[in-house]
Amino acid sequence: RDRTVADTLPLEFIVHKMTQNTADVYGLNDRGVIAPGYLADFNIIDYAKLQLEPPEMVYDLPGDGKRLIQKATGYIATIKRGQVTFENGIATGALPGKLLRGGT
Repeated sequence: RDRTVADTLPLEFIVHKMTQNTADVYGLNDRGVIAPGYLADFNIIDYAKLQLEPPEMVYDLPGDGKRLIQKATGYIATIKRGQVTFENGIATGALPGKLLRGGT
């Protein structure tokens, strides 16, 4: 995105590799594309405004444990199971889906 020299990869190629190709590799036959009958979680992105914020340390883990986070701007919405979970970078409070743990 930030590269000014030619020979960049087309956005469509990158999206395909990150979605359908990944789903195929892991055998997730009901994911990877936006189509009837498929599970689709996706982001709506303003590509011209996509930018990383500076990294920051937060202390929000049990026992005041720390972790490094890095936010980004340019995300208009995140949609999971048909519900908007983030809008313009702000959590909506919607928590569709469930946590998957290894081996389940």
